[in-house]
Amino acid sequence: MKKRYILLILLGSIVANAEMTPEVMEIQKHWAEVNYLTNEDGKEKAFENLAKAASNLVLKQPQNPHALVWEGIVYSTYAGVAGTFSAGKLAKHAKQSFEKAIEIDGDALDGSAYTSLGVLYYKVPGWPLSFGSDKKAMKYLQKGLELNPDGIDSNYFFADFLYEEEDEYEKAKQHLIKAQNATPRPGREVADKGRQAEIKKLLSKVEEELEG
Repeated sequence: MKKRYILLILLGSIVANAEMTPEVMEIQKHWAEVNYLTNEDGKEKAFENLAKAASNLVLKQPQNPHALVWEGIVYSTYAGVAGTFSAGKLAKHAKQSFEKAIEIDGDALDGSAYTSLGVLYYKVPGWPLSFGSDKKAMKYLQKGLELNPDGIDSNYFFADFLYEEEDEYEKAKQHLIKAQNATPRPGREVADKGRQAEIKKLLSKVEEELEG
């Protein structure tokens, strides 16, 4: 299936918000507002501003894996609404953020950096246009699922990968149902509502394939 820069990424986990600094929590909160509540015309500018804020936070907290994960999430999603020329550069920035977070503490946020990196690998084009790789995507998505087996995002993105790249519809359905039944995340109501809508939409597509 054709690769594309549609990176609607939320790889936050079910860890207690208290484990994150207030500054990281603010980035997390604003991400959900921009991604799910901002109209399409205003998203690119909103993500540009949020990306600057996320990068400034990393400059202040360079060894904070939570800050790095959220910087990567912001840049990944920004890539999805930016022009084609900018998208590649933004995706590479996100990749570097996730890799740095893994170097510091890959278990942070229940392995969100692994899932995030896996999503990047199957969403971006492959060589020579970019660094996309389904093989690496599978590796990182499975690691993220191993660290957060009941998470809404780890299951949703693994299901999306199975649907988009592997045509494994029955297995994708199982993970989508698991994502639907994930425990709600305190303080993440906007993000959870938006993700559940995406889960419902993908589940409908998967069921159409199974019925066809």
